[in-house]
Amino acid sequence: MLTPLDIENKKFSKQMVNGYSVEEVDDFLDELTADYGKAYKESTEAKKRIDELTESLAHYKNIEETIQSTLVMAQSTAEEVKNVARQQADQIVKDAKGNAQKEADSLVQEINMKKKELDDIKQQFDVYKAKMEALLISQLELLKDINKDENN
Repeated sequence: MLTPLDIENKKFSKQMVNGYSVEEVDDFLDELTADYGKAYKESTEAKKRIDELTESLAHYKNIEETIQSTLVMAQSTAEEVKNVARQQADQIVKDAKGNAQKEADSLVQEINMKKKELDDIKQQFDVYKAKMEALLISQLELLKDINKDENN
């Protein structure tokens, strides 16, 4: 690409016959140099700005990649935490069922023991009742014998 200095320093050979006016060519070259210089400066600034924006874009892409990997890691961690919590909950339920079953078995055993004790007490009461009945009958017989002796 030509620089504004290249345009300014460009010299044309002069022809005597049917040549261009040196003054008009110089004026045009001056105008062209000014416009080209302005365009060249804008182009250089635009390239500089493009480089800055490219650098910023690379920086933001790096940040985006970091955020994406962090998000993936967070999702993975969340899944892992959910799985661990689910396993712990399952274990708690399993333990609770086991404890409840042990407690129920213990209560059934205690109920059976109490029923046996009740049956034993009923049996003892029946024996006691029979003995008391026998005692009362014997006492009644004794009283009848005493009454007979007094009446005779």
